[in-house]
Amino acid sequence: MKILKKPKKLNIGDKVALVSLSWGGAGDDNLLWRYKQGKDRLEQVFGLDVVEMNHTLAGTEYIYKHPEKRAEDLMNAFKDDSIKGIIACIGGIDSIRMLPYIDFDVISNNPKVFMGYSDTTTSHLFCFKAGISSIYGPTLLVDFAENVSMNPYTVDHLEKTLFKAEPVGEIEPAPEWTSQYLAWDEKNKLIQRKFQANKGYELLQGKGIARGRLLGGCFEVFDSLRGTQVFPELEDFDDAILFFETSEEKPPAWLIECSLRIYGINGILDRIKGMIWGKPQDEAYYEEYKETIKKVMKEFGREDLPILYNMNFGHTEPKICLPYGALAEINCDKRSFSLLEAAVL
Repeated sequence: MKILKKPKKLNIGDKVALVSLSWGGAGDDNLLWRYKQGKDRLEQVFGLDVVEMNHTLAGTEYIYKHPEKRAEDLMNAFKDDSIKGIIACIGGIDSIRMLPYIDFDVISNNPKVFMGYSDTTTSHLFCFKAGISSIYGPTLLVDFAENVSMNPYTVDHLEKTLFKAEPVGEIEPAPEWTSQYLAWDEKNKLIQRKFQANKGYELLQGKGIARGRLLGGCFEVFDSLRGTQVFPELEDFDDAILFFETSEEKPPAWLIECSLRIYGINGILDRIKGMIWGKPQDEAYYEEYKETIKKVMKEFGREDLPILYNMNFGHTEPKICLPYGALAEINCDKRSFSLLEAAVL
């Protein structure tokens, strides 16, 4: 895999921009309270100076109709030297509509922290194509605006990943997790979601130690980009550790099976060093996914490929941060995962 440019670390007082790149709900009247709550957390918990771009709060209808304005906000945030980081408000379903308006040179020439998950996978692959490392991690409306307070596990990993220019090292599983749905109604803002004990990482297969550079995202989004100019080239999968997680749509196991089989046919599975999978939301199809993954690996003679499952990223809370292109390690004997280099400079 190509070596990606790293962004500079964030410092207290740095300016970060919030962007609406897919769904525009952050600007809807009934959700402005939640937007403000997330913004306040960025300022109060992390000491950042938070700003909106011109269309961040334009609302669902406008954002849907104007992908060119979303892209304009993203390009302007990258070009503005006073802005040190960019955080997606939320995911959605149609970030790919920004593609005709993306200037990859602008991204390449202005590496800075960019973070989000879910449909933001598309924007991460914009960054990947431009040769910069971005962070698959929390979004404003979900994690920063969490009811009552942010989860300490998420806060800890944000601080380690974005604010420190040193390797995160071994990442322990979260002690608890939740996917409980509580409507984003202001009357619920003081109700803490219910957490339950987390059983930790599962080793699906493999032995020894695997090291590779991180590449992946939300499985359905990543997979939907096959055939576009931002999908990684075949050689980009050389020595990679693929990270995948499934969305709140809870795709059936057969969809995972069919898509993974294409990665086998295309030769991607032969090139990678390992895989890690996030906890499915609500643990939907938890066992079925495991069996599907192992089935396809066997079909392509990759029963040796190290695969960790039930990790804390994506559509589950709390969550870690995964920097694209960073060197990572799967230790099958210890059933552990580590980031061996810093995400930032």
